[in-house]
Amino acid sequence: MPPEPTEVQVRPGFEGDLDALTAIYNHYVSETAVTFDTAIFTPEERRPWLLSHPEDGPHRLMVATGADSGGILGYATSGPLRPKPAYGTSVETSVYLAPDARGRGIGALLYAALFRALAGQDVHRAYAGVALPDEASVRLHERFGFRCAGTFREVGRTFGRYWDVAWYEKELD
Repeated sequence: MPPEPTEVQVRPGFEGDLDALTAIYNHYVSETAVTFDTAIFTPEERRPWLLSHPEDGPHRLMVATGADSGGILGYATSGPLRPKPAYGTSVETSVYLAPDARGRGIGALLYAALFRALAGQDVHRAYAGVALPDEASVRLHERFGFRCAGTFREVGRTFGRYWDVAWYEKELD
């Protein structure tokens, strides 16, 4: 079990975080298969995504910062599962950490803060897609009560190969 990251603070994200959040996401786009995006983003291209996460409601952005440096260590989000109205009480969640912040319990701090922020919202279920293999992400989701609902086989192609995505769900109300 990693040590408690007491030097970390979690807060809602804001527009001043855009450059750092974009850099973290772009690392996963260019170095891993987890995002299924195939080209990096500029901060301006990511601005609509950031602005779609207000400080209230079911679509949130929580940011972890280092208490000493103030630098962004990672973030967790909840966003729309699908665009049709009947999906409105479901959210898709995700966590992205700066490469040097992995394995320190920061993802768990972010998810705990995200689910506290969602308490009392009109949200019935949370879903998360995990590109396989990713044991750390599977463990994180299972730790927070997510259960595997099924796997889409070879659903996306990046880095010259097809990837499976396991879909996890969590009851929220």
